[in-house]
Amino acid sequence: MSDSAPIAAIAASLVRERRRTGLSLAEVARRAGIAKSTLSQLESGTGNPSVETLWALSVTLNVPFARLVEPPRQEVRLVRRGEGPSIAAESSDYTATLLSSCPPTARRDLYLLAAEVGTPRLSDPHMHGVIEHVVVSSGRAVCGPVNATEELGPGDYLSYPGDVPHVFEALENGTTAVMVTEQY
Repeated sequence: MSDSAPIAAIAASLVRERRRTGLSLAEVARRAGIAKSTLSQLESGTGNPSVETLWALSVTLNVPFARLVEPPRQEVRLVRRGEGPSIAAESSDYTATLLSSCPPTARRDLYLLAAEVGTPRLSDPHMHGVIEHVVVSSGRAVCGPVNATEELGPGDYLSYPGDVPHVFEALENGTTAVMVTEQY
């Protein structure tokens, strides 16, 4: 996770959402496939979560990913390049920066993705009904469901189910894209 990731917001969100479910720390960790000590560190604000860990927790807690990382909502929000809560992947050069999340009555989150050539970002299925929309801004990438990927260049758009295994792989260094996730 980058230094701009909201560690305190993540900690408070994890505690709030775990309590909402009525599940113990041990049970949430078991269901998410992470160590109990890892979840304990995250809840205390001393952990350093990856995209994979936070996605697993969001699925386990049945909440949108953004609810775990979102800073307090403002009337007008400007996010300049290099700012905003950014979460890095564990095994690929891939960073997702939350640009906007939906209010509780809607289910849409907006991310800026930055990826470099190397290990692809493989994603496990998200919650049922999640749809991802990707528009490549610069560079080239292969993305979509693992069994039906597409190569995209600047300005290309792809929509696909996020509740199946999917991938994002940069084909050029400096690849950026905007991703919108929706849940129905």
